[in-house]
Order: sequence, then C-alpha cells, then structure tokens
Amino acid sequence: MEVGQKVCVYRLRDRVSPLIAKRLGQIGVVQDYKMTDGSGVGFLVKFTDNSATWFFEDEVRPATGDN
Repeated sequence: MEVGQKVCVYRLRDRVSPLIAKRLGQIGVVQDYKMTDGSGVGFLVKFTDNSATWFFEDEVRPATGDN
C-alpha cells in the first residue's frame, strides 16, 4: 500500500480501546508508514474526522467500492 491510498480497516489484531475499535469497517487514507516491532510495517491512517491512528499491515486492505 502507498501513501495517499484509501484503505479499509477490516480486522484488529489485538485488544484495543473502544475509540480504535469503532474504526473497524471504516475507510481512511494512508498518511505514512510505521516500523513495527521486528521487521513489520504498519500504516498511519487518517479518517474523515481528521483523527489518525496506526494499524498493522494485516489489519487494513485496499478500499474498493464494496467496502
């Protein structure tokens, strides 16, 4: 995935706060990359309400017309 790409949050790997949990199923835009523990890459995703949080690579997927 690339910066500027629309993504959908489709799963949450860990237990998260209710604020983050409400992002499940929402579409946002990748703003930046984040190195996770080990060699993984995460994505900083910004939503329409101008809030942003990061997700693991396997928690988001490219947004389609079906999301």
